[in-house]
Amino acid sequence: MIALAASFAALTGAALGSFLNVVIWRLPRGESLVAPRSACPSCATPIRARDNVPVLSWLLLGGRCRSCHDAISSRYPLVEALTALLLVAVVLVKGAEPDVWLALAFAALLVPVVFIDFDHRIIPNPLMLLGAVVAPAILLATQPELLVEHLIAAAAAGGFFLAAAIAYPAGMGMGDVKLAGVMGLFLGRAVGPAIFVAMIAGTLVGAAIIARKGAAEGRKTAVPFGPFLALGGLVGIFAGDALVERYLETFA
Repeated sequence: MIALAASFAALTGAALGSFLNVVIWRLPRGESLVAPRSACPSCATPIRARDNVPVLSWLLLGGRCRSCHDAISSRYPLVEALTALLLVAVVLVKGAEPDVWLALAFAALLVPVVFIDFDHRIIPNPLMLLGAVVAPAILLATQPELLVEHLIAAAAAGGFFLAAAIAYPAGMGMGDVKLAGVMGLFLGRAVGPAIFVAMIAGTLVGAAIIARKGAAEGRKTAVPFGPFLALGGLVGIFAGDALVERYLETFA
């Protein structure tokens, strides 16, 4: 049964990843997500249905457009494969637990967040609004008793990052504040370990940049924090509750 669910998650994830490629490209540019049809970035030829099969079409075409033969970025199959792998991992870890739907939605949301923030240094409001609506809706449908906990977690996480953004505007954007709040909605108490991991990862990368470029230049290097929050979010999905339980058993 779990193998069947994982297979379905892989196919669904690959197809969803294909749509997320559209989101990643068009949303920051203010373009429609539904029209026109996807086209070759080089020659603008609309992509045929047979050439739009996630991952497989890119491999069969050798990573090139059928019409103009220009190279097509490997990011497209990467996003499709990554989305599929994330959804499969969620299914394998969560199984038939009620929180599997929340985890699936959150994992899928993190994919465009990471790539858009990496490319444009923004976390689009429509994605955050979508998360703010979807998370409570899934909770009400699957685990309504946890809604209050998740709302409190969202307020705490968002409030923590809002304070950081006010104290140091150059180092923390409002997109990060909104993402932290959405993480709380999806993760509940597991947002604590998620934020801890994000802060540690961000600090380590920052230290590495300073070590390489020097203190003066390193501090001027802009590094998007969204990917670190996403990394923490994945830790929250797969191990957050276990980490919270271990902490409570040890220190409570």
